[in-house]
Amino acid sequence: MRVFSVFFLVLLGTFIIDQNIKTLFVDGYYSAGRCIDLELHYNKGVAFSMFAFLGSYLKWIQASLVLIILFVVFKEGYLKRYAFPIGLLIGGALGNVYDRFIHEGVVDYVAWHCGFNWAVFNFADIAIDVAVVWILIMVYFFPETTTKK
Repeated sequence: MRVFSVFFLVLLGTFIIDQNIKTLFVDGYYSAGRCIDLELHYNKGVAFSMFAFLGSYLKWIQASLVLIILFVVFKEGYLKRYAFPIGLLIGGALGNVYDRFIHEGVVDYVAWHCGFNWAVFNFADIAIDVAVVWILIMVYFFPETTTKK
């Protein structure tokens, strides 16, 4: 029960923080900087606007992928070892999928423009990236030990 609580609270916290930050930008917040502008962008595709041609199908594909990931996580028992990073991953993914249903695109707002002008992302993207790196570090540097019976 403790593991599920950690997972759910991280998921919920990530989703709430993500949506509250996005609301600031949808409501008009803007700030220009030397290397980073905080400005509203709607991403109709996935990373770097790939698959934007899928249109409204993309939200259903991504929602299905989140459900498949959740099914595998619960079926294989990954939550026991990876509750926190999976909470980050699913919370971020749900935040971006929710945007697709409400805003017809993901609300991005961190626009990096030092050296290149194409990186725009949000809190949910960062949560997903941190989760993936966290899981990879655990898998490769701290492998699960099993005892032979």
